[in-house]
Amino acid sequence: MEPEVRTDAHMWEAEVPEAAKMNDIDAMFSHLLGEIDHLSQSLSSAAEAPEEDPASHRHSTFSIGFTDLNESLNELEDHDLDALVADLGSKSTTQDLATEQQTSSATDNQTAPSAMTQGYEATAALPLPPNTAEFSGELQRNEPQTKADKIKLALEKLKEAKVRKLIVKVMMGDGSSKTLMVDERQTVRDVLDKLFEKTYCDCSIDWSLCETNPELLIERGFEDHESLVELLSSWTRHSENKIYFVSRPQKYVMFKDPQLFYMWKKKKSVLSGINEHAKKLLIKEHFGGSTVIVPNLEGMLHLKEDGKKVWKPRYFLLRASGIYYVPKGKTKSSSDLACFVRFEKVNIYTTNNYKQKYRAPTNFGFMLKHPCIQKESHYIKFLCCDNEHTLLLWVNSIRIAKYGTVLYKNYQAAVKTASTLQTLQSAAHKDGSKSHATGISPHLDPSPPKITAVEDYSQESPPDFIPPPPGHTHI
Repeated sequence: MEPEVRTDAHMWEAEVPEAAKMNDIDAMFSHLLGEIDHLSQSLSSAAEAPEEDPASHRHSTFSIGFTDLNESLNELEDHDLDALVADLGSKSTTQDLATEQQTSSATDNQTAPSAMTQGYEATAALPLPPNTAEFSGELQRNEPQTKADKIKLALEKLKEAKVRKLIVKVMMGDGSSKTLMVDERQTVRDVLDKLFEKTYCDCSIDWSLCETNPELLIERGFEDHESLVELLSSWTRHSENKIYFVSRPQKYVMFKDPQLFYMWKKKKSVLSGINEHAKKLLIKEHFGGSTVIVPNLEGMLHLKEDGKKVWKPRYFLLRASGIYYVPKGKTKSSSDLACFVRFEKVNIYTTNNYKQKYRAPTNFGFMLKHPCIQKESHYIKFLCCDNEHTLLLWVNSIRIAKYGTVLYKNYQAAVKTASTLQTLQSAAHKDGSKSHATGISPHLDPSPPKITAVEDYSQESPPDFIPPPPGHTHI
């Protein structure tokens, strides 16, 4: 509309004398206001026109790692499927009750406000309606008996209920997989605890959930505090990404060996001589306050130029807000540094075989990108290190800078969980040994205990979970 307004104004200037211009300025201004009002009305009409909900065009994904939802539901264990149907049924019932309460309240409001208040208080005091028993009995009578019936009911409930639940296939190192039902409220730590129940791993703090992207040849270990459902929501509809249950020894290396990051300029002989007491002092000094002190890391890295398979060396420095570099001809002073990338909206990924894919100087590379970018893009930042030790320092130092005190809380929670599980397993093992010695079960129950010690399966070695590909190291 603006070009039309300017055209009209020029025509008006050509046809009207200078004196008339001043006299008719109000008319011109009114004309412009009329045009603006007309445009506003057009936009309002377009906004009020009935449109289909964009969500209806969006494919609702309820499973990850399966060809379709039916397949994922079939892979669920019976008790998980029962829990899903029951949970969706309860949500549907709660929504219906809430709608009825709102309708009833609106009706009562037109007749007797005091009665409405009393009725609302009574409803709040009694969470279930009077006919709950009849409803439960009817539900039990109509309860599906076969797994096929349960799957059919779950499909119907998932379509009705707007819940963020995912049925996730997690890959194991022996080629098998575990199927989990994940709720949006569950963190990665919660999902790891579920996997501990389903596997015979040692429940150490090193176990992680790791995503891989075969198109970009990258991987990333999810942080324990992150929401798995939210993380997987960034994947594209037909993504070939996978989730692995993998042991990553470097997951919490910054707390096992803090001297590597805060004394990295020292000689290896000095670093290896640090005792446990000195390590605890380093952790307290750098992680014990309200904010984390980021490692003062700097050094030469190789940077891939945008859109080219050319790598150039630059001097980079790590700061709490991001990564900075020294421009050509400048010094390392703060005033000369240029920002390379900030950490707020990017995650760090380790790369695989970029020496072949992008002609990288080495295979010790890492990538910084937004999690929603799933394909090659000029918004991706590629960096390459000279050796594995340098890669270890940069990847984990960036994690410290990005997550701060949350990372230390994750570590403390992981240590607590591992200690608890190991205590339970040890107790179960002792009870089992005592039962075998006396020939009497501690609970007079001939069935084996639910919690079984890892030692009981010594003759059956656990699978080697996700061995790293040739020439690649998990960081």
